[in-house]
Amino acid sequence: MIEVRPFSSLGHANHGWLDASHHFSFGGYRDAKRVHWGALRVWNDDTIAPHTGFAPHPHNDMEIITYVRSGAISHKDSLGNAGRTEAGDVQVMSAGTGIVHSEKNEEDVATTLFQIWIIPDREGEKPSWGTRPFPKDDRTGRFVTLASGIEGDGDALPIRANARVLGATLKAGESATHQVGRDRKAYLVATQGRIEVNGVAADPRDGVAIADLDAVTITAIDDAEIVLVDIA
Repeated sequence: MIEVRPFSSLGHANHGWLDASHHFSFGGYRDAKRVHWGALRVWNDDTIAPHTGFAPHPHNDMEIITYVRSGAISHKDSLGNAGRTEAGDVQVMSAGTGIVHSEKNEEDVATTLFQIWIIPDREGEKPSWGTRPFPKDDRTGRFVTLASGIEGDGDALPIRANARVLGATLKAGESATHQVGRDRKAYLVATQGRIEVNGVAADPRDGVAIADLDAVTITAIDDAEIVLVDIA
């Protein structure tokens, strides 16, 4: 099963400093058919104006992955962590028993990002945060695991869920295959470029929900950048 969810069909809220589109029910957007996809609970497509951002606010028992598409995001939290994550790179916050954080665009240009929330397998653990660069050259023509809670993915940022977050960059005409498995689900978005998923067309920033398939092959119609979440 492959279901394309056009970008135009997503929930939307423009707060001035934040222009957000919601793949799943979030904030004032409610859709009983789009509450979650397996353990994937939130996928927000955010544009944050320069020198603005999210003031300090709390989270608990959620794995929050931020994939920066352009610009950069600066993080501070109640654990004393602070860092700046640039375009193409990833940060992970395991909220655990509770954490307060802020996310600010301190740049002179707008920052665009995906914020992805995954329901953890284990609750009540110590909160943590981490970030790392993932040079796009390392994922040209193939998927690279960016964050994972699956044994054997030791090079990825750790999360507390039976899930992987992967990224790939494909030149026009290139393809990459990901083994999903019929007991799992996947959800993917091309940050740029038109793609086909097992022959099904999707435009940039469309959501593609996948289930009951052994594998998916993504073919780039244009030069494309793809983020994929593989979840139970």
